[in-house]
Amino acid sequence: MNDTYLTIASPSSGIYKEKGSKFIALAYPVENEEEVKQRLAEVKKKYFDARHHCYAYALGYGRQTIRMNDDGEPSSSAGKPIYGQLISKDLTDVLVVVVRYFGGVKLGVGGLIQAYKTATADCLESAPVVERIVEDKFMVAFDYAAMNAVMKVFKEHNITTKSHNFDTKCSLEFSVRRTLSDTLRKKISSIPNTEIKPL
Repeated sequence: MNDTYLTIASPSSGIYKEKGSKFIALAYPVENEEEVKQRLAEVKKKYFDARHHCYAYALGYGRQTIRMNDDGEPSSSAGKPIYGQLISKDLTDVLVVVVRYFGGVKLGVGGLIQAYKTATADCLESAPVVERIVEDKFMVAFDYAAMNAVMKVFKEHNITTKSHNFDTKCSLEFSVRRTLSDTLRKKISSIPNTEIKPL
């Protein structure tokens, strides 16, 4: 089972010109749909005089959420080729917006597909790609007497805890890479008077 994915570390841009039309591609790392909305609003504000603001994005491990938007271009001539480049680079948690300034000459559906694809490819070519690890989050509650046993398991697997509360009844939160999740859950569950649940 794999628990890593590829995304981009910082924004990048690319450009493609065809028959007077200019296609400016902008890629952004994003983690949720709220960030996508913010970025889209920024782009539309900056390039307010452009004819189209077409985009595609993928979110989550395994691209659980995807959206494509042609923004007035013929159906599937913009969003789809933009998304196709995210797939070919195996990226997720990325938004690509391609801003089009119309040059007066229609390019036809084939020409548009090529233009949006090429602008996006140029943009992603210069994007710094990074590998990220998928983590699962848990909360463990345990009696004070079980503290040493719990901490020993964390130390064995080099786990860093997030927030914790050590009282008569203790609790703490932690993240662990997905491939280790089951092993860790079993080890902690086997300690008397402990309870572990996903967050």
